[in-house]
Formats: sequence, C-alpha cells, structure tokens
Amino acid sequence: SVDRKQSTVTLYAEGIKTSLSVLVDTKAVLTCPPVLWPSVLVVTWEIVLRDKPPCFGAYRRDTNQTTRGNCTDKRITWASRPDENPALQVDPVAITHDGNYTCQIITSDGNFYHEYHLQVLVPPEVTLVQTEKGTAVCKAAAGKPAAQISWTPEGDCVTEQDPYWGDGTVTVQSTCRWGGRHVLNVSCSVSHLAGNKSLSIELDKGVRTLGFPGSDLLIILCVKFSLLSVILVFVGFIHFQRTNDCR
Repeated sequence: SVDRKQSTVTLYAEGIKTSLSVLVDTKAVLTCPPVLWPSVLVVTWEIVLRDKPPCFGAYRRDTNQTTRGNCTDKRITWASRPDENPALQVDPVAITHDGNYTCQIITSDGNFYHEYHLQVLVPPEVTLVQTEKGTAVCKAAAGKPAAQISWTPEGDCVTEQDPYWGDGTVTVQSTCRWGGRHVLNVSCSVSHLAGNKSLSIELDKGVRTLGFPGSDLLIILCVKFSLLSVILVFVGFIHFQRTNDCR
C-alpha cells in the first residue's frame, strides 16, 4: 500500500547506524539497505577513516559505470559486481580501517542509507613472568582496545597503561605481590573484546613478601645487625671476665 511504502522510505531516510567490531586481518563485508533494485538510480559509498581525507565510490545504474574519488586503499573494494550487489568489502582488515562507512542508495522512491562505525580489534600478546623481587608481572601488549587484567588470588597490584599513539594499540601491565602471605601459584586473566586468555605460574618455592617499602626494610635489617653486634660483644666480654676469674 501507499502508507506502507511511505513508512519504509521514511525509515531509511532517517538512516540506520550500526557499530561493527571486526578482528584485524579478517574480511569485513558491509551491506547497503535492502531496496527494490529496479528503482535504484545511484549507489554511493562514503568512507571517512581516522586521520585521512574522505573518499567515495559510486555506481550509476543507467550507464552501468563506477567511479572512485580519493580512494587509494586497494583493500577496500566492491564485494562483487555493483550491478548485482553494491556491498563493500575490506580485505584484509587493518588497524588503519577504523572509521565510518556510509552506503547511500538514491532511488525513484527516495534516498536510503546505512552508516557503519567500524572498530578494528587487535588481540593483545599476553605474558606472565616472575621478577627477582618475588612479584609477578602480567602484560597484555599492543591490544586494541585496552585489555583488562585480574589476578587469582587477589593481591596488592599496580596496573599501568602505555598507549602507542602511532596505531591506537595499548599495552597494559599489572605488577602484583602478596604481602605477608605464602603464595605458591598465581594466575592472571586478561579480558579483551577479541577474546579472553588466562595464564598461570608457579612461583619459586613460594613467595613471602613483607609489607614494607625497600627503605624501611633496609632500616630494619640495620637495626637487627646492630643488636646482634651488641649481643656478641656482651657475650665476648662475659666470657673474657670468666676466663680471668679462673686464673
């Protein structure tokens, strides 16, 4: 009916927006709004990537011609023949493909468009090591977006982020200690949109850490050494006195 047709046109005239997360080094296919193909006049794709000028690709149905403007990335192409399917494909997906992709179809019934916000996911490289100080360090390197790190058992942990502004990846490092407790095994769990990972490590002979800063610990050791020296001198003096008395 006319009312139904009008409501459909209004829906796409307002636009559809989709957030899409895609794993790096895979293929992404972005589709246009579903319309009756005989009514199509022109199909355009506008692509706005981070730190790059906009580019576009277009297909004109009456002349069966395609054009490109300012698009130099050969990994972004039509998914197939645009006169059969005007979908866009990105293959393979790279970190630089973060951005907005909009398909607009001009028809005899009105304009239809679908906008995608594409987020590229990069899984971090996860490592877990023990330091000479007895702490454990869990690192999720070069992930996008930043990963989250948790520990089992929970301890006294410090987590830092080191963003690499060149490509948008972030390295997250968590250093953990377990003050006053005897700990044999620890696990770090890394949560990320590209997938979760857990690593475990057996600490050397268990780790017992004191809840003192390094300077305080040094003072305590010096005091203990001084007391021990006094005791040894006192015992030596008593022994010397007894030896003289025996003579």
